[in-house]
Amino acid sequence: MKWRYRILIGVGVIAGALWLNNTSLLVDTSANETRLLSHRGVHQTYHRENLENDTCTAERIYPVEHPYMENTIPSMRAAFEAGADVVELDVHLTRDRQFAVFHDWTINCRTPGHGVTEELTMWELSLLDVGYGYTADGGQTFPLRGTGAGLIPTLTEVFEAFPEGRFLVNYKSNRMQEGEELVALLTEHPEWRANVFGVYGGSAPTNRVRRADLGIPGYDRQSLLDCLLPYLGLGWTGYVPEACRDGIVAVPQNLGWLLWGWPHRFTERMKSVGTEVFIVGPFEGDFTVGIDDAAALSAVPENFDGYIWTNKIEVIGPLLAAR
Repeated sequence: MKWRYRILIGVGVIAGALWLNNTSLLVDTSANETRLLSHRGVHQTYHRENLENDTCTAERIYPVEHPYMENTIPSMRAAFEAGADVVELDVHLTRDRQFAVFHDWTINCRTPGHGVTEELTMWELSLLDVGYGYTADGGQTFPLRGTGAGLIPTLTEVFEAFPEGRFLVNYKSNRMQEGEELVALLTEHPEWRANVFGVYGGSAPTNRVRRADLGIPGYDRQSLLDCLLPYLGLGWTGYVPEACRDGIVAVPQNLGWLLWGWPHRFTERMKSVGTEVFIVGPFEGDFTVGIDDAAALSAVPENFDGYIWTNKIEVIGPLLAAR
């Protein structure tokens, strides 16, 4: 019988050591800071039923409650005023080698024009009304039509408008040239380096920026897998995989419990290797579902030391400030 007791004691010791090494109860969270990342600024949100990559989201918005449209300078200003620490924006490198801040691969959905965004010049894009295609009633009315003329900015214009602002740059293509151009832009204008919180999206441009001597973190789907899968296997020891270092990790709200040390021990480990952690909404096939209402915010751990990804900064900003 003694060997059974020894096995039980051994199992208990191992379990206790695992608990001690991974519990968040023993982490000092008094200095932690929960910050906000506003996806696309203050913008018109939409229902996600049967959503695909080429779905025109402007044709499925909810009833309009404010005048702002994604990726415009007014929407970014409103996001910062609502409490955003970082604003996410989308870029395309135009035919005349400028970064247009615009989400869609084509201009067909939101504007009265037609064509592929990256094949147009910035001058052509600047003439468009980005509020043209928005409708909440299947095309019976277009409440924002005529209000978005000339609102597609360049990335340079964004940096100039918000010298203290911080932005997460989303590459909508996988062209290496886009990474090269951002490196060149920031090398020529080092004063804008601090504006770039990080990069993500297309692997080729994202990794080109990460390899540059600029200290800009980033992530793509592969880097998330390369970081989190080994961590799932070895994180119980406190080991942080090399792929997790100096980067960004996005964690879906419904999957955080799988990570050793979640939440506070995990974020502590990531910060120790120079990596920021985003908590996003429940995983639904992508990582752009946000923490968008009071119920979702209530499920975010108290004193979470990282960024909350939200599509509704105008809602979550005040709620977090009052929390």
